[in-house]
Amino acid sequence: MLQKILFILGLLFALSPFASPPVALTVGLAFGLTFAHPFLVQSQKLSKTLLKVCVVGLGFGMNLTEVLKAGKSGFFYTALSIAFALSVGWLLGKLLRVGKTDSYLISVGTAICGGSAIAAVGPVAGATDDEMSVSLGTIFILNSVALIVFPLVGTWLDLSQTQFGLWAALAIHDTSSVVGAGAKYGAGALAVGTTVKLARALWIVPVTLATSAVKRNGAKIKYPWFIGLFLLAAVVNTYLTFGAPVYTALYGLARIGLTATLYLIGSHISRQTLKQVGVRPLAQGVILWLIVSVVSLALIVYGFISL
Repeated sequence: MLQKILFILGLLFALSPFASPPVALTVGLAFGLTFAHPFLVQSQKLSKTLLKVCVVGLGFGMNLTEVLKAGKSGFFYTALSIAFALSVGWLLGKLLRVGKTDSYLISVGTAICGGSAIAAVGPVAGATDDEMSVSLGTIFILNSVALIVFPLVGTWLDLSQTQFGLWAALAIHDTSSVVGAGAKYGAGALAVGTTVKLARALWIVPVTLATSAVKRNGAKIKYPWFIGLFLLAAVVNTYLTFGAPVYTALYGLARIGLTATLYLIGSHISRQTLKQVGVRPLAQGVILWLIVSVVSLALIVYGFISL
């Protein structure tokens, strides 16, 4: 009875304005590591459906016009950054002997846009709840670190607003963390970081479709419906502007739903799961993020990447 009450209280907290995605995931993990899950089967089914629905809702927060404003160079840099992160992530996964799905999700989350990318690609890649939880947990921990560390490093190196915005967009996982770090550094950094990050986030669609094609292994491809609706939502938000208040509300609901989903996913992790997973996926995520951050910063500082 106690487990049921605590689980429901945790879910209500995740749906409240006081919860953020990292906090909700942490609360869910704390519950899963402490108690036996009273609604495990129901929670797993709900989290899978809710995750896809929320990905669609997040499309209402993407403005394709703003993506185009980042320019061809910004789009080119994001393409190179994604290819580099996926390649290095694959290599690290091999070296650290991380499970294929765990390794791929962490690489995709680092390469594109953190939790949103994992939420989109995970179901298509056939990821289990445990694999989703490990990947999302790793990404959100690093997001929190980046939000604090990046502005400090930028100030120390005396980066310009444009330099910092570009670095944040290429090296920080989640869009909200890019916005947060950019806002701390300055208005110029915020503008550059947001637009380039949007161009990076747009790669969710082709990467997810490519994953679907590969995972089907020559069989008839069943395209993920939620990715098509995600792109449609972005188009509607960009060009049918008369519905802006509704789109804003839908995007807000999707963010809340994603936060609640992370709580549900976190609650599925038990001590036995952690013993089976080990520290290798976390090590891969940290090393990959450090490599991407340092390399992109060096290229920006020495003028190889600029807008």
